[in-house]
Amino acid sequence: MSKSPHPVTLFTGQWADLPFEEVCRLAAGWGYDGLEIAASGDHLDLRRAEEDPAYLDSRRAILQRHGLEVHAISNHLAGQAVCDAPIDFRHRAILRDYVWGDGKAEGVRQRAAEDMKRAARVARRLDVDVVVGFTGSSVWPYVAMFPPIGEEMIERGYEDFAERWDPILDVFDAEGVRFAHEVHPGEIAYDYWTSQRALDAVGHREAFGFNWDPSHMMWQNIDPVGFIRDFRDRIYHVDCKDTRLRRPDGRSGALGSHLPWGDPRRGWDFVSTGRGDVPWEDAFRTLRAIGYEGPISIEWEDAGMDRLHGAAEAVRFVRSLLWEMPEASFDAAFSRQ
Repeated sequence: MSKSPHPVTLFTGQWADLPFEEVCRLAAGWGYDGLEIAASGDHLDLRRAEEDPAYLDSRRAILQRHGLEVHAISNHLAGQAVCDAPIDFRHRAILRDYVWGDGKAEGVRQRAAEDMKRAARVARRLDVDVVVGFTGSSVWPYVAMFPPIGEEMIERGYEDFAERWDPILDVFDAEGVRFAHEVHPGEIAYDYWTSQRALDAVGHREAFGFNWDPSHMMWQNIDPVGFIRDFRDRIYHVDCKDTRLRRPDGRSGALGSHLPWGDPRRGWDFVSTGRGDVPWEDAFRTLRAIGYEGPISIEWEDAGMDRLHGAAEAVRFVRSLLWEMPEASFDAAFSRQ
């Protein structure tokens, strides 16, 4: 198997119910180069990784046994709790016990912030340059803008984000690691203009950039390729997750109507990479044009497909788009010189 210009990795978040060794075995068998390891399940316990060198060595040993490398780590779940308001039963379901603690909201936020700092330190020990994740948001509950809410409340939300994340990003700077925020509903940056506003809020500091995941851009009618061009210096990581937009029927709205994934009444749904409407070839050509050199990670989600089938198919699809670049201009052959 020839090496692609980018390592192709599997994001392990959707596989956290399986032991880390089993996920590594599967990924290697399908032809992945490595993993984007989620700090979930037994895949990566950040506190243990920081406190016990033998634990971190055990993660490395498992990867080496299967011929895999780690190219990024994910701490989406703790990141969600850094800015969120309210903190409630949803967070209890996703956070580690040491982050949840007694469940009192501000304490949870503070412990989540400490876990994000821990993620940067652990990433450096793993020789990883990028941590992928969420930020949470104190103003997401007001996205409908009704009952009416003043601009000062929204501005305060971005100030809160900066106040909570600047100390985290200081640790990222100290460790030489960058944070790749996934632009996603529920976060401080969930679309094009909020991404710009989030950058403004932290003074465009280099430690803060984006994990380019086009799936949520699609249903919000945001051009995912244009996002790459406009934020070319902030694309720190790439996750491949696809979205299929169903033909408008006058009933199915963009917000999903509280319908479960895979319900045929939904106006859109996540599907396995390559089976939706994301313009993948245009995106990959543009990533090359901006000089992106990082991993291409597959985040597999599809309510209508078994994940063992989907993950194996997705890596083949992505590799089909990672062809070698030409060494000379295509029209050079016409030259007589």
